[in-house]
Amino acid sequence: MNIFVAKLNFDTRESDLQSAFEEHGAVDSVKIIMDKFTGKSKGFGFVEMPNDDEAQSAIDALNDQDFDQRTIVVKKAEPRENRGGGGGRGGFNRGGGGGRY
Repeated sequence: MNIFVAKLNFDTRESDLQSAFEEHGAVDSVKIIMDKFTGKSKGFGFVEMPNDDEAQSAIDALNDQDFDQRTIVVKKAEPRENRGGGGGRGGFNRGGGGGRY
């Protein structure tokens, strides 16, 4: 199961997150998402656990709990295509000239 973890402390390391989830079962991978420009954590990440029962146990135990001085949110990750929302790339001054007459 792929698990979404949000509201992480910006200093939390992947190894810290892995240790917390391994208390509930096997962990395949841990990825904290980093800003590509600054190299700093965006405060969320994903944990992949092969056993769904163990993954659900981790979600139940860790959601809304204090972890690394922050109250984290832990839930089953939704597939990208099911997240909805977002669309539209708004832009300023779309089309239509704007110059002199």
